[in-house]
Amino acid sequence: MSIFNDDHRYWQDRFDTRRVADRIDELLVSERIDENTKSFIESRDMFFLATCDADGHPQSSYKGGDPGFVRVVDEQTIAFPVYDGNGMFLSLGNIRAHANVGMLFIDFEQPNRVRVNGVATVDPQDPLGAEMTGATLVVRVRTAQVFPNCSRYIHKMRLVERSKFVPKRDIEPPIPDWKRMTWAQEYLPEHDPARAADPLT
Repeated sequence: MSIFNDDHRYWQDRFDTRRVADRIDELLVSERIDENTKSFIESRDMFFLATCDADGHPQSSYKGGDPGFVRVVDEQTIAFPVYDGNGMFLSLGNIRAHANVGMLFIDFEQPNRVRVNGVATVDPQDPLGAEMTGATLVVRVRTAQVFPNCSRYIHKMRLVERSKFVPKRDIEPPIPDWKRMTWAQEYLPEHDPARAADPLT
């Protein structure tokens, strides 16, 4: 089934791109993740997640970790961990209301990108949680469309340093400064170790 609706067709017809759009859809868009795409996704240390609430209000979110933090569980399932954040749960709240998500994986060193659209679910008892260091929850995405995207406008950049806050097995991550600020510290969850840390003003 085509990924295009009447609103996509409006612009395609205005700029005479319907034929090439249909060709891309025919040749490159799939419900499934092939081996090359699996390798690409699992080699990434970040991606962007798009979600939408029940009223159609969007959110975009950066998700980062060590390479391999996103797993291709099978040819139509991607899983990624939810790490400690700011407690707003904007992405997960949106997923609870409107499960359709978009994921954008980019390689900035060898410009390349892959788009994944699918339906997300969150099970607090997901067994992968025990395997993903630092995961408070695990999100699984059932893929509907997987396709490469033109890389010509990707700026070529080099990794300087990975975040020291990314969870590592048997290593306690540092406390982020914002959690030690007086405006936040006393409002943190009772179990958060930042509540007992020296405050910052």
